[in-house]
Amino acid sequence: MFNLLSVALGLLAWWALAQSGLSGLPGPMEVLRRGAQLLADGTLVHDIRASLQRVLLGFVIGTALAIPVGFLMGWYGWVRGLIEPYIQFFRTVPPLAIIPIAIVFMGIGEVPKVFVISLAAFLSSVISTFQGVITVDKVLINAARVLGANDFVVFRRVVIPASTPFILVGMRIGLGSSWATLVASELIAAQEGLGQRMQQAQVYYDLPTIFVGLVLIGVLGLCMDRILLWAEKRLTTWQERR
Repeated sequence: MFNLLSVALGLLAWWALAQSGLSGLPGPMEVLRRGAQLLADGTLVHDIRASLQRVLLGFVIGTALAIPVGFLMGWYGWVRGLIEPYIQFFRTVPPLAIIPIAIVFMGIGEVPKVFVISLAAFLSSVISTFQGVITVDKVLINAARVLGANDFVVFRRVVIPASTPFILVGMRIGLGSSWATLVASELIAAQEGLGQRMQQAQVYYDLPTIFVGLVLIGVLGLCMDRILLWAEKRLTTWQERR
C-alpha cells in the first residue's frame, strides 16, 4: 500500500517538475511514449537482453568467487593474511578505473565488460561473507565440537547457516554494484545495451531516451533485489525479526 503511494507521489513530483520547465526535463508521459517507440522497433528488447546478460553473468561470477574466498578468509587466519591486503587495496580502487587495463589485456569484446561487473560484485560480496564467518558465535562452534562434530560438520551445520544472512546482504550490495557499473562497462565499444543507448542519446541531448534507460535500469535492479530479498526470507526463517 505504502509502496504504491510512494510511487504515485514520485510520479506526481516528476510531472510537476517537468511542467515547471526545469531544464527541459521530460515528463512521465513523454518518457513512456519514447519507451513505447523503442519497444515497437525492437531496440529496447535487444538493449534489455544485452544488459541483463552482462549484469547476470558478471554478478554470478563475482558472487560465486566471493563466497568461497570470504569463507576461507574467515575460517583460516593464514588465508586472511595472504588475501585481505589485496581485497582492501582493490576495494579502494573504483572498478571503473580498471576499464583501461581491461581494454588493453582483454580487448573490446564482451569479456572486459563482464570482468568489470564481476569485479564490482566480488568486492562487494566478499567482505560481507568474511564478516559473517568471523561473527559466528564461538559458543555454537564449541558446543558442536563438544558433541563430536569435526571441522567439516561444524562448517556445514553451524558456520554456513549463521553466515547466510551476511552472504545474502552482500549479494544484494553486489547486485547494486553490478548495475551501477553496467553503464560504464558499456563504454567499451558496446553495440547494444541500456547504458550504451543512454550514452548515445547523450550525444544528441535526447533526454527522453536517457530517462527510458534510467528508469529501466532502476526497475530491473529493483525486481532482482526483491528476488534476493524473498530468498533471504526463505533461507533465514530461523532469524529473529522485528
